[in-house]
Amino acid sequence: MHSYLSSIGFSKMTKEKWDAVIYEAIRHPNSHEVAFDSDGNEMVEIRMAVCDRVGIAVRGLYDSDDDFKVDYAFPYYLGDGVTTYADLEIIRQSDQESYHGFCDEMRLGVNLIFYLQNMMEYLQKYRGRREFYDESYQGIVMAGLSLNGTILLPIDASKKAQMEQKSTERAMLIAAAREGDEDAIETLTLEDMDTYSMISNRVNKEDVYSIVTTSFMPYGIESDKYSVLGDIISYRYLMNRITMERLCLLKICADDVFFDVCINERDLLGEPAVGRRFKGDIWMQGTVRF
Repeated sequence: MHSYLSSIGFSKMTKEKWDAVIYEAIRHPNSHEVAFDSDGNEMVEIRMAVCDRVGIAVRGLYDSDDDFKVDYAFPYYLGDGVTTYADLEIIRQSDQESYHGFCDEMRLGVNLIFYLQNMMEYLQKYRGRREFYDESYQGIVMAGLSLNGTILLPIDASKKAQMEQKSTERAMLIAAAREGDEDAIETLTLEDMDTYSMISNRVNKEDVYSIVTTSFMPYGIESDKYSVLGDIISYRYLMNRITMERLCLLKICADDVFFDVCINERDLLGEPAVGRRFKGDIWMQGTVRF
């Protein structure tokens, strides 16, 4: 079973219950797509929604007796709204027929890595190329699944505006530094030293989350997992129609990057509200608009 099933409302799954869910998805899918993988084999993806934009994706193939053989399955949440237009690279995983996307996102200062949701569309359009580079696509819609989250209070609005201005200026400096601008590199180095000194002084008297407004950092050893702290732009609740567990769907802004997060209500500590902040660990997924 997938470790992120709880995030979409399957918190008390057993092997028998999971097999029943997979069987239900195969019998009553909401979508059914076929494509040839990178080795030339016919691959099938079946999706079953449990509520709006949330569900289970099952990938496998049909044998000679027309029986569906499951390769693997995973939970998904389809976000709403483009997250980034940064240069994109797509690479196949070595252990199974699935793909990761890599974006050089200037606002974060690091590569943004995500699990490719619309793999079948990619296989259909690009014939399963193991590596893909493109600057002409129409953006990436990103969404994360979370197993734990906490709602934090907002910070002073005047301080927030100052930090947002500094974030914009820093993104411009990073872009210039990557082009080899020595003045930008020197400015960034001095700013990092000043920031380290400021944090060292303030952290002795203040809570760290009154200093750090938002953050977006890699989490653990898996490349598509992140620890995020971001402002809540909007939120809503939906019900998993199979388990009747409530899900909280949030739109988050962290370091000027907008994306969606789905979390089981029982795994969320605190009451979400627009303007408050969400802190949690997420598995990042993304749909590329080719």
